[in-house]
Amino acid sequence: MPRDEFAEMRAFLEITRTRSFTRAAAKLGVTPSALSHTIKSLESRLGVRLLSRTTRDVAPTAAGQRLKEGIEPHFEGIAAEVSALGVLRDRPSGNIRLVCTDDSIDIVFRARLPKFLSDFPDIKVELVVDNAFTNIVERQFDAGVRLGESIARDMVAVRIGADVTYTVVGSPHYFAHRSPPETPQELTDHNCINYRLPTSGSVYAWELREGAREFSARVEGQLTLNNMGPAIQAALDGVGLAYLPRELVLPHIESGLLQEVLTKWCPTFQGYHLYYPSRRHPSPAFSAFVDAFRIRGK
Repeated sequence: MPRDEFAEMRAFLEITRTRSFTRAAAKLGVTPSALSHTIKSLESRLGVRLLSRTTRDVAPTAAGQRLKEGIEPHFEGIAAEVSALGVLRDRPSGNIRLVCTDDSIDIVFRARLPKFLSDFPDIKVELVVDNAFTNIVERQFDAGVRLGESIARDMVAVRIGADVTYTVVGSPHYFAHRSPPETPQELTDHNCINYRLPTSGSVYAWELREGAREFSARVEGQLTLNNMGPAIQAALDGVGLAYLPRELVLPHIESGLLQEVLTKWCPTFQGYHLYYPSRRHPSPAFSAFVDAFRIRGK
C-alpha cells in the first residue's frame, strides 16, 4: 500500500474510533482542516462517501462501516507486531491502558500494582475509571475490568480478583435515630443511598438473598450517587444506609464507624475479571500484566 493510502486509511480509522475530526486530528498530530482534506481525497478516490457528518457527531456510512471492519484488524495486527518487538529487549516495555470501575481500583489494584510497577519499570499503566460498560475496542483500551466472567463472544476473560461480598452498612449516628432493619422489607422505613447505573441511567436495585432465593430490593432515599467512594463517605456522615463491597468498608466496620445490618441476606459475587479481544495479539507488556494479576485455581 502506498504511503499516502496508508495515511488515509489510518486517518479514517481514527475518526471512526473517536467520532470526531477534532479529537482524531489531535491524536494524529494534524489540523482538523488537513484531516478533512485527507478524508475528502480518500472518498474521491474510492468514489463513495465513507462518513456521515452532523454538527455533533461523525459516523461511518454503510460503505464506511464495511471499510472499517475490513481494515481495522490489519492495523491492529501491525500495531501488535510493532509492540511485540519489545520481546527482543531484556525486559517488557510499553503502555497498558485499562478501563475499570472505581471499586476495582481499591479492591484489585491498590495492593498489587506497586509491586508490578517495581518489577517492570519500563511498563506504564493507565487506569481510567468508567463504571459504564465501555467498548474497549472502540475507545482503544487494552482491556477492561468487571465483576464476573460474562462477556461478549469475541472476548477473553481472566480472573484477577477473589469473590466479592456486598454488605449493607450505616453509621452509629444514623442508627441513633432509627432502629437497624432486621429484614429486607424494613428497608422501606430507611433513608437509603442509591446508586445510578451509568449505562442504563436507572437506579440500581440492591441484590439480596434468602436461602437459595435471590431478589432485588428497590430502595428509597434522599441521595443518589454514581461512585462508590462518595457513597462510603455519605454512609460515614450518617446520611443513610449504603450497599457496598464489604472489603471497601471493612476498616470502618472494624473501627466502629460503620455497622453492618442484614448480613444473612447479603450476597457474594464472582470476582473481578480482566477482559480483552480474543483476536488481538497481546504485547509482551500486556502478557506480563495478565500473568502478574491472574488468580489461579479459582
